[in-house]
Formats: sequence, structure tokens, C-alpha cells
Amino acid sequence: MVTIEINGQEIEAEQGAMIIEVADSIGVEIPRFCYHKKLSVAANCRMCLVEVEGQRKPLPACATPVADGMIIKTESDCAKDAQKSVMEFLLINHPLDCPICDQGGECELQDVALECGKDVSRFTEGKRVVEDKNIGPLIETEMTRCIHCTRCVRFGREVAGIREMGAVGRGEHTEISTYIEKSVDSEVSGNIIDLCPVGALTAKPSRYQARAWEMIQYDSIAPHDCIGTNLHVHTRRNEVIRLAPKDNEATNEVWLSDRDRYSYEALTKGDRLLAPMIKQNDEWVEADWETALERTASKLNLLKEAQGPEQIGGVGSPVATTEELYLLQKIIRGLGSNNVDHRLRVTDFSGQEHESLYPQLGVELSELEELDACLLVGANLRKDQPLAALRVRKATRHGQMASVSARKIYNNFKLKHQIVVEPNEWIKELAGIAKHLTNKTGNEEKLAKLDGLKELIASVEVSAKQTKIAEMLLNSKNTSVILGLAAVEFSRAGHLRQLAKAVAILSNSTYGFLSHGANSAGAYLAGAIPHRGPAGADVGPDGESFEQMVSAGKKALILLKTELSKDSVLSKQAVKMAQDAEFVVSLSSFADDEAFEYADVILPIAGYLESAGSYINVNGLWQDFSASVTAPGQAKPAWKVLRVLGNLLNLKNFDYVSAQDVMQEVKGRMGAVGDKVKSKWNCPESLNGEANSPEPANIYQSDCYVRRSNALQQTAMAQGEEDLKRPQLSPFHNIMGGV
Repeated sequence: MVTIEINGQEIEAEQGAMIIEVADSIGVEIPRFCYHKKLSVAANCRMCLVEVEGQRKPLPACATPVADGMIIKTESDCAKDAQKSVMEFLLINHPLDCPICDQGGECELQDVALECGKDVSRFTEGKRVVEDKNIGPLIETEMTRCIHCTRCVRFGREVAGIREMGAVGRGEHTEISTYIEKSVDSEVSGNIIDLCPVGALTAKPSRYQARAWEMIQYDSIAPHDCIGTNLHVHTRRNEVIRLAPKDNEATNEVWLSDRDRYSYEALTKGDRLLAPMIKQNDEWVEADWETALERTASKLNLLKEAQGPEQIGGVGSPVATTEELYLLQKIIRGLGSNNVDHRLRVTDFSGQEHESLYPQLGVELSELEELDACLLVGANLRKDQPLAALRVRKATRHGQMASVSARKIYNNFKLKHQIVVEPNEWIKELAGIAKHLTNKTGNEEKLAKLDGLKELIASVEVSAKQTKIAEMLLNSKNTSVILGLAAVEFSRAGHLRQLAKAVAILSNSTYGFLSHGANSAGAYLAGAIPHRGPAGADVGPDGESFEQMVSAGKKALILLKTELSKDSVLSKQAVKMAQDAEFVVSLSSFADDEAFEYADVILPIAGYLESAGSYINVNGLWQDFSASVTAPGQAKPAWKVLRVLGNLLNLKNFDYVSAQDVMQEVKGRMGAVGDKVKSKWNCPESLNGEANSPEPANIYQSDCYVRRSNALQQTAMAQGEEDLKRPQLSPFHNIMGGV
């Protein structure tokens, strides 16, 4: 630590820290444009010039490290004159069109110009004009307003790992552009909108929709992946205008994936279901809530008495809230059945009794960037969990990554070792890695706990790549084995998980996996699985998994926020199950829901920004949120619909007043959660056998919301074109901290 003085205030600061960082930590404001806490220092805007005693000229605060005894002045005449001179140069070519700029009212240039600008310009020549570029359906450009801060360029190079923006030309002819007029196709491209300090880059779907001072801000959570991304929801007159990231270092840092940023369009521009619908004589007719719910309750009771409770099933979605999934399973179990599930893309349930209490990553999301080595199995982080990929990319600055996958994956981070084999070889690949680890001294005690492993892999031959991966894990301190969505969907997932667990134990690594949707963990804890109740409680005889329900067929189904043919890997069989059922009720937000093909009653429910609830991420972080806007028409929050349905079915303890009441009941059943159910070793029966992994879901087809976002559906990624292009990775990995 060193002692310095800022504006007469003596403070201690870490040696090597930049002046601007120290000033921010004590609340001293220094204007800036190019500096950003998550990006490398560029020092090209010069707006942060400050006076340092003993120096002949002002110094950039973002690029000047503190030294012991340094005296810094940010409010002196020298510093202010320097900042005003820089502002004058920045405004030479910047158009003074604030009234028609979409950034007006929240523009950093406006804010700084108010303090450092002049009321009269001395520049009388003509300003330069830059032609706008069409860089895709998500980002609008007004490049004449660009001040060349290069934040967007550095974001692509250092954070996203895909070089899509760059500077062309020199001097006053410099322009920020894409490479040979290409569109920006990164799955996190929208972050350059937040980074842009002026109106050069803005969100295309919300362009000219509202002014900053007209909007009200609410907080919410994204429903698409297991990260638990924090959102700011900006609304005007009960309409969602746009979404922006809310800082949370434990989950999303300061970033948003494009899926999280633009999926709100499904609620504002989608074909919304506005009233309950009942099928009469093969025709759909509107009904009031009382009629629709009473018909649903009477049908379920009749089928329960006539066919037995085991003929009733509930199917939820991992984008549903914990409260909604809890009430769904409570209704199904209240009717006498344990047939409830949310795992629509899982096909192997053989190891479910040996799973942990809920899907866990095994390492904090914020600690992914600190890993020294990591083995990814069946994981395409860039497409499945884009923000987790950004964390792993940071880890490659000092650590090593390896993967086992079915095809070559173009990640936005470097892989030290990559094994590309057919899915039916994945188990043998992990067995080879485990075999090498068993031969290492010091693992005898661990092998004793892995009963049967040594005999199982005795005949396995270890390849050179398997040896390198095993040594990579052994020779590193902070290591992890992580299974991705393809591994979760694997047809022999139970065997694969056990071998991955063995590799982790033998290499002193953490073990975990990434799950579907935002709330797979919440679904497990809420009891929306057939073999466990809320908080892992014993439910007696296990119910049927989704796959078993599809195979056996059910007479009555309750569907919550799911479209069977699009959300399930058993799409055709699942639709046939629904068509053959005697009664199907679907809770949906959309009038174009596929349930109109096979349901008997469809109930309109609020979307994820229109209802209160909570999501639990892959670290077990429980995050609750309130409604940002009210639902249109007669749509109601799903938890309210399920509560009333429970009352009409004469089930006990359905007297909830708010979503918080439901949440408190779920939390009350948690108790000592961590000690109730733990992941256990169960030796696989054999390494041989046919296996496969279904075709991965497109990132913009993964749930009911992204499928109905017009902007996302126009992207190259949604149309499958992006997969054909290899990302232009940065060669400055060691220098700039990126690949």
C-alpha cells in the first residue's frame, strides 16, 4: 500500500492501482469516455486528465499508476482547463442533435459537456459525416456520433472473444466499423450498446420508443439459463421498452446475453392470449375464468375417480418460477399422483436417486474465471450459457481448458486439449482419463471409496490425449469437471455423470453440471420431479418421469409454460401423448401456442416480467423479483391460477395471498438442505452400449419467450447461418488478456 493525496484528502491505495480507480473508490468523480472497469486501458479519449504535482503537464488518470507521496488534483484550474480543451476537440465533429438522439437524457457526453463544454463553438468548418452501417437486427448505428472511445472494439476483443468491431482509416478519417460490412453476430453483442458513451450504438427494437426520463426502472431476473442474470426493466405506461444489465458480480457481472436482452419482445409484440379458451365441438371459444377453472377442476376429479390418480400428470418448464412449479407439484400430489416433471430434454433417469439435491455447478460462477484447469464434457458454453463462457474465457488467461464433445466447437476461448468423438464414445473417453488417474500414487484411499471403478476400467486403453487431460487436472491447483447440456441430455447420462464424478474425485477437482432454463434448481427444490418432494422429501413410490409419461400415456395432463414439440426431445411422442389424453389443460401466455392443437382448456397467464416469483441458479442462489408491468387482457399470474385451481379441487392449504406467501412456504420446507441429499457414487454397470445425444436446441429456440422475439429470430444465429462461420479470435491472448 502507498499513501497519496487526492484533492487534499490523504488516503492509502494499493500500489500499481490507477488514479481513476482510487478516485472512484472514494467517490471523487473524474470524467471519462474510453475507460471502463471491465476493459483494458486505452487512454485514447484523454477526458480524464488530472494534475499531478511535479509533472509538467496533466496526466490521464486511467493510465497513471499511483505512487507513494503522489499529490493529485482533479478540480484545479490546470485539470479543468485540460478537460475543457479535450471536450472542445471531441465536439468538433460530434453532431449537436441531442433532441433527436435516442441516447438523449442518458448520454455520458451530454453529462460531461454540461460541466466541461462551452456555450459557443470556435469550430466553423463543416463537420464530417460517417455513413451508417447495417450491422444486424439488434443494434442501430449512428456512426457520425462516434467519438472513437473504442469500448466496443475492446469488448469484442477482450471480453466476448470475437473480433467483430474495429477501427479503419487514420486520423480524422478513422471510423469504427465491422469487417467487410459483416453483421455483428456474437451472442453477447448487445453489450456494446451499454458500453457506448454516446448515441452511436443503440438498441434497434427500442429505438425512438421512449425518452430516458419517461421510463420507470424495475429489477428482475432473466429466465433463459442457469446463471441467474440480473436485469433492469425499463417501462413506460405499463409497457416494457427495453432491458439492461444490473450489476451483480456473483452472476452476470455487468453483462447481458442477447437472449436475455431482447426476449421481452415476446411479451410486447407477441400474439398474446387475452382470455381463457375452451374447446367445444372441436371449436375454440372464449370463456370466463370461473367457467374455465370449474371445467378444469371437474374434469380432473372425474378422471381421478374413473381412471385413478396415476393417470394424471403434470409437466412444467424450467423457465417457470419456483412458486409456480411448487404449486403445480402440490396439485398433482394433492390428487394422489407423483407424476410431475420438468426435465423435458432429459432421456436417462437411471441415476436420479444418486443425484445431488438440485443441479449444482460445484464451483461459484464468479470463481470460474479463477480455474487453473477445467474439463468440459458435452458443453457448448458459448451457445448454452454465454455469460458462463465469458467467465471461462477469463480463466484461459492463466489456466487451461479441455473438452470432450461430439463435434468441433468454435468457442470464444482456447482449448488446450480437445477430444471430438461420437457421443457413444464419451463414456470410454472419461474412463480412459479415470484409468490414468487410478495409476497415480496417493489415490488408493479415494479408489476405496469408488467401489467397483478399478474393475470396470481394467481393460481400458489410455490414449495420449486422455493422459494429457488427466495430467492437466493433476498438475493444476484449482480444477473442475463440468458437464454441459449435451451431457445432461445424453442417453446414458447416469453412467457419464458417475465417471465424470470419479475423474473429479481422483484429480481433486470440483464436479458439477449446467442445467436447462433459469430454474432447474428451483424445480428440484420445489419438488417438480417424480422421485422427490419439496426440499428432497421422500414421496413414497416414485412417480413417472416425463419420458415414462410419454411412453405409457396419461389420461389427464396439466402443462405449465411448455410446448411439447418444441421444448421436449421426445417431441413427436409427447404430442401424441397429449392428443391421446382425455383432458389437457395448458397454462400459456400466447395465442399461437401449439397447445391449441391438442388441449381442451387453455388458461392465459402472465409472462416473466408480469408476475412476481423467484429463480434459483446453479449455485443455489435464490433471487426473487416483482412484476414490472401488468399482464394484458384477462391474463393472470400462473401462481394465482394454480392457487384457485387447488381450491376448486378441494385441496388443503391453498390459501395464499401473494407469491411471497408461496415462497415462504417453500423456504420453510428447506430446513438443513445441504445435508438432506448428496451426490453419491454408483458404479456404472458397463462401459459398452449404444448411446447418443440429441441435436442441441438452437440458442434462440430454447424456450417460449426467445422463440417469439422478432429481433432474435432475424439474427444469423437463429437461422443457423452463424454456425457456419468461425469466430475471428484475437491473437493478443497473452498481451490483452483475451484469446
